[in-house]
Amino acid sequence: MTIKLAIIYYSSTGTNHKMAEKAAHVARTWGAEVRLSRVAELAPEQVIASNPAWQAHLTETQEIPVAKTEDLDWADAIIFSTPTRFGNVAAQLKQFIDQTGGLWAKGKLANKVVSAFTSAQNPHGGQEATLLALYTTFYHWGSIVVAPGYTAPEIFKAGGNPYGASTAVDEHGVFDHSVFDAIEVQTRRVLDIAAKLKD
Repeated sequence: MTIKLAIIYYSSTGTNHKMAEKAAHVARTWGAEVRLSRVAELAPEQVIASNPAWQAHLTETQEIPVAKTEDLDWADAIIFSTPTRFGNVAAQLKQFIDQTGGLWAKGKLANKVVSAFTSAQNPHGGQEATLLALYTTFYHWGSIVVAPGYTAPEIFKAGGNPYGASTAVDEHGVFDHSVFDAIEVQTRRVLDIAAKLKD
């Protein structure tokens, strides 16, 4: 049985893009049909231009499709990836989520399997709060939140966040790549639960 997985992310300088790409690779390896997309950038051009890494990443990822709410309707399962913004979801992803009222009203988001990843600049930068904020939305949708929990040693090695894979990124964009192992565990868990529900 083929699971349709939508992976929707926001990334300013590339960390969450890499996390989303890892999930896409894992999912395709496990036979899923994957739609990887980025949400639209909302920041003013002058703000983006003031940060060379932000400007470079935006330019490098122009070919990645911009997410549409139809991607959520299409999917059996959805994974979101967002940086933490003051312990909450990045505005760009929140704006996308705020467009889902029509799908929600028709019950089209109910019983979808959903999960999420995040990153911040330090180990206590709001990663858990960000994931919990996202999950609150998914509860309103009637979706089925699938967190990794403490189901594998890779979760502990990557920092031990039971709500979703997360990492700390320094000012040079460097982060511990053990998070990719946690992402693999979480993505496989999402696909496994989605397959059981679809069956």
